[in-house]
Amino acid sequence: MWKRLLCTVMLLHASLGAWAASAPADAYPTKPVRIIDGFAAGGNTDFMARVIGAKMQERSGQTVLVDNRPGAASTIGGEVAARSAPDGHTMFITLGTILSSSPFLYPKLPYDIMKDFAYVSLAGMGNYVMLVHPGVPAKNVMELVALTKARPQAYRYASGGVGSPVNLAVELLKLRTGMQILHVPYKGGAPAVIAAAGGEVEMTVVSVPSAAGMVKTKKLNALAVTGPTRIGVFPDVPTMKESGIPDYEVLDAIGLVTPAGTPANVVRAMNAEIRAILQMEDVKARFLEQGIEAMGSTPEEFRAIIQKEQQRWGRVIKEANIPPNL
Repeated sequence: MWKRLLCTVMLLHASLGAWAASAPADAYPTKPVRIIDGFAAGGNTDFMARVIGAKMQERSGQTVLVDNRPGAASTIGGEVAARSAPDGHTMFITLGTILSSSPFLYPKLPYDIMKDFAYVSLAGMGNYVMLVHPGVPAKNVMELVALTKARPQAYRYASGGVGSPVNLAVELLKLRTGMQILHVPYKGGAPAVIAAAGGEVEMTVVSVPSAAGMVKTKKLNALAVTGPTRIGVFPDVPTMKESGIPDYEVLDAIGLVTPAGTPANVVRAMNAEIRAILQMEDVKARFLEQGIEAMGSTPEEFRAIIQKEQQRWGRVIKEANIPPNL
């Protein structure tokens, strides 16, 4: 799935030069910018928003604020963003898994992901890491799968809630391997990681920034990364494919949207600014250290990626019987 999606992005990427050449040279930003993040500080979206925001502020001289609005799998932040002034100076940085799955999980979602946002740009593909408590006698993913099958429902994994990226990633893994492990939802990703480190649960899956400290201090052991290649911060940690699961791959398409109704020329100016930042070598290097591949796109390409992700996670939610948040 992701190989086809990434190939599509790479092929379409060739059109960016012509697209950019036709865009007007509008000055952007012209006043302070707010980047709303629907998650607490410390994860992929927060890390990326702060790197992009710092560069935008440096380039423009305008203040750029990262506004963390955690809660309800980022839908609180999404609602704030959707209702903001459509002038290009409020953006919402979002995980593709969350944005694409939210219509299936929140029947009363306070916005329409296709009608209430103008898509600005893909910003990067984020990786995740599977972590286990040191007391778990498994040195790799397949050993963990075997343990859960030998003792059905005796093992537990923590996530930031029903429908969170971790919940979706692990349920997909269960569908691919037959792993039998119980879901224990917590009120956010940070409490879930703390629960795993404290032995309340045996396993969790987290973003690379959230995993680094826990692995370094040996509070948790890393078994695998979910993307197609190994990453710089964990060079000795294998991919899922290397771990014996060839048909499992999860990357998160992280990107930026802005309120619907934002003038097209402003969206083009926003897109040009974001892509210019993502092409900087120091930005690419900082992202790569955290297992994130910096990738810009046109607004249309980013929208198409989210539409494809809707199909993927909609199937997983149905097959895994993940209940909606009523």
